[in-house]
Amino acid sequence: MNYIQFKKSLAGFPIFSIPDIKAVDERFDRRRLTEWQHKGYIRKIIKGHYLFSDYDLDENGLFRIANKIYKPSYISFETALAYYHLIPESVYAVTSATTRRTYKFETPVAGYAYRTILRRLFFGYFISGHTRIATMEKAILDYFYVNTSLKTEDDFASLRINEDAFFERFDEKRFINYMERFNQKILTSRMKHFLRWLDND
Repeated sequence: MNYIQFKKSLAGFPIFSIPDIKAVDERFDRRRLTEWQHKGYIRKIIKGHYLFSDYDLDENGLFRIANKIYKPSYISFETALAYYHLIPESVYAVTSATTRRTYKFETPVAGYAYRTILRRLFFGYFISGHTRIATMEKAILDYFYVNTSLKTEDDFASLRINEDAFFERFDEKRFINYMERFNQKILTSRMKHFLRWLDND
């Protein structure tokens, strides 16, 4: 299989893995991957995962890579909060929730950080352009869930929440439903304090 045939066979996989390749050509010679990297046709993201060099890597592409290289996962925490314009977009890494162990990757295109949540809390995301992203309400809950030091009004103020963006999108019914599914009294207390602070700020 030459490069043109290879690319055509993986047209739906701008970010692809060794299993993706084997699915279209069981006898694929992996030495071609090294050759095509040297020629600039493809880029290695992490071991076993590659990107076509001419792929227009926008925000959605970065998110798609995040979902692909560490499964199961969905975009959440700081990255999702920035996606909804709740916090400034000076986020160092693309952050995701996972049921696997906490892990970080440094890649040629971005840093990727994964934080562990309980398996029963792996919900509250939707699929946009082949990418799993937390709803705004779930991203907030996930963020407070892993950042247990966020308790006081000074802590809340340090987040620099865009209140206009928050109240424009906030679904209280969904938030309460998600919060109840977490079933954590301390988290519930902190979240109620946070919402009161936003209402009165």
